[in-house]
Amino acid sequence: MGNDGADKTEEPTSHKISEARKEGNVCQSKDVATVVMLLGVFVMVRLMLPTIYNYIVSMFRYVLDCIAHSEYDPISGTLFYRFLVYALVCSLPILLVAVVLAVLSHGVQTRFNYSKKATKVKFSKLNPISGVKKLFSLNKVVEVIKNLLKISILIILLYFVINEKLLPIARTLDMLPFNSTLMLLGFVWDLIIRVVIAFSLIAFLDYLYQKWKYHKDLMMTKQEVKDEMKMLDGDPQVKNKMKQKHREMTNRRMMQEVPQADVIIRNPTHVAVALKYDPDRHGAPYVVAKGLDFIALKIVETGEEHDVPWIENKPLARALYASCEIGQEIPVDYYSAVAELLVFIYRQKNGELPA
Repeated sequence: MGNDGADKTEEPTSHKISEARKEGNVCQSKDVATVVMLLGVFVMVRLMLPTIYNYIVSMFRYVLDCIAHSEYDPISGTLFYRFLVYALVCSLPILLVAVVLAVLSHGVQTRFNYSKKATKVKFSKLNPISGVKKLFSLNKVVEVIKNLLKISILIILLYFVINEKLLPIARTLDMLPFNSTLMLLGFVWDLIIRVVIAFSLIAFLDYLYQKWKYHKDLMMTKQEVKDEMKMLDGDPQVKNKMKQKHREMTNRRMMQEVPQADVIIRNPTHVAVALKYDPDRHGAPYVVAKGLDFIALKIVETGEEHDVPWIENKPLARALYASCEIGQEIPVDYYSAVAELLVFIYRQKNGELPA
């Protein structure tokens, strides 16, 4: 199966999304950030207007005062430093708001995702062939449509605002400069509010598109899902080999305990359970080894090599195998049956009973 978009029918897994975030591939709309910054900056400018006006007036008065008293010395640079301080005081709050809003608007969309890989220089992006291909991609088409839509909206809004405010604007010629400036700023603010509202709608639609495209790009083929599961869970062949080695090690340790058993209960070739009774360690007989088929025969064979007696009891052997794990005491229900076997074994060996 190919990996083209037509074959991507599976939802992206959490691992795929996590890896995409590590690569810096996150869902975000630049238009949302632009609208937030545009609104925030112009709100800040409006709040700062009295301060900016006062500093401009103060600067003009200082310049005129220097000229009037012939105190201006271009070598001293006093005028330049004063201008620099005033410019910083007026512009820094606006720049700070723009930076904070840019960080927040991108951070909220990406959940403040940071990727070192995204900051690395990728020389593959300088490839002219891939650049030409991107010119005709769906993303570029959408960007062109958005830009044309923005320009059209700006032209339309400008037309309606100028058409609506043309007469009031003409009347500003007979007003004082301060009053006419305030009126013109009001017209500009009205235009900005309309632009922000229109651009907010575009940004919302762009965010929905970016979200859809992000999800579509992360979609996976069935083969990719299988490969990922294999990678996360491990190669089944390797896992089977590890399980086999683990079983072999467990069987070897188990066989080392068989010589210490007091009795082996078998069925007669398919099931074998080796029991030991050690009152100093356990309050009841416990399983030291158990197995089916080949392992069962191996347990019996090892027991015979070390003179461990065995007894054939099919129901008891099956019940103990099913209900007990290695190292576990036998259930209370089997105390009586096992006790009889142990008594019989001890009597056969030396006629003595265990404590």
